[in-house]
Amino acid sequence: MEGEPTLRLRVFDLNCWAIRYLSKRRQERIWLIGDKLRQEGFDLVLLQEVWSEQDYSDLKAKLASCYPFSHYFRSGVIGSGLCIFSRFPILDTLLYQYSLNGYPYMLQHGDWFCGKSVGSLGAGQVLVWESQPLCFLQLHAEYCRDKDAYLPHRLVQAWELAQFIRHTSKAADVVLLGGDLNMHPEDVGIRLLRGWTGLRDAFAEATRFEGCKNGCTLVPDNCFTDKSEMLPFPLGIRIDYILYKAISSFTVKCEELKTTTGPAPGMAIPFSDHEAVMATLHIQRQGQPAGATLGTADLALADVVTEARTEVGVGLRAAQRQRYFWGRMAVLALLLLLLQAAAALGTLAGLGAEQPFPKLSFCLLAFLSLGVLILATGLHVFHTMEVKMLHGTEDQMWMALRALQERP
Repeated sequence: MEGEPTLRLRVFDLNCWAIRYLSKRRQERIWLIGDKLRQEGFDLVLLQEVWSEQDYSDLKAKLASCYPFSHYFRSGVIGSGLCIFSRFPILDTLLYQYSLNGYPYMLQHGDWFCGKSVGSLGAGQVLVWESQPLCFLQLHAEYCRDKDAYLPHRLVQAWELAQFIRHTSKAADVVLLGGDLNMHPEDVGIRLLRGWTGLRDAFAEATRFEGCKNGCTLVPDNCFTDKSEMLPFPLGIRIDYILYKAISSFTVKCEELKTTTGPAPGMAIPFSDHEAVMATLHIQRQGQPAGATLGTADLALADVVTEARTEVGVGLRAAQRQRYFWGRMAVLALLLLLLQAAAALGTLAGLGAEQPFPKLSFCLLAFLSLGVLILATGLHVFHTMEVKMLHGTEDQMWMALRALQERP
């Protein structure tokens, strides 16, 4: 309505790639990011992959004057890497860790150890809205698009994120979601997330855009990116997003969207291996509550849910094969240990005493069998849990699909 107050909200989102001892020029880049945030004066800052709490503490001290409110989300073995800085009071926080986060034996990827999560908080601004659930996250990385072994896990994460948003935002006026989704705009996971929640893409909705072509946030020109991985994408890929929607009597419009384009101003290096995304949103109260977004394209949404459920089913069958394989290995290792125990008892009882007992080789074989037994049992338990999570998500998607198909 005319005369209603309008909030101009400036949001900054960046995957910082700040892994201690591994990320190149990490401390220097963290300092540059702090300078950028202090100069620009954004309203909300969403950062991912800030793996060192010391880096967060340094940023917090540097930005205290312009961002008096901040929070760091802790999860997993090495932390979630998620943190937020805000000009508005943070009313409450919540961290949800996805049920599937990759594989613990894929040490070179490390997603399982960080415990990929979605962080949610309520932020308040007195004149315009009472509460604003704000989510920011990072989903499991893709690593190889042609042979994407993590696609089922990423789809489970996208589904859990969509359910999380639907169930936690019922009392909200506005929902914002930002972060590195590790999905291309037309991937089934991003279509599932947007279709099931009604979130709108700031890049697609922006009145003005400035930055990398097609809004790409991972580009070959960045000196920190792996050029070989970017060969299929000469212009880059867009995997970092700012999504939003209004739920109650508010409207949200994206006035402007920007991305950084290479090196930081006056420097020879960029802020990260990702480009930052900066959105300017206009939030205004309207006369009547906004209608529900879900259900406006039920047929298209049903197709997306069906596609996602099919991929989850493929992952379920692969997990079942892994569970069977490692279960069989555990049984074989246990049988070998029992045979060795029987041989040792036979020797102690005097059977076969005419031949010397090979103690060294026997002990080595026993230790090897015990190691295989422990490893195989652990992986069997892990893949059993994976099967349960994938099966549960498949059932949830089936119920959602049935509800969409039966809706008048």
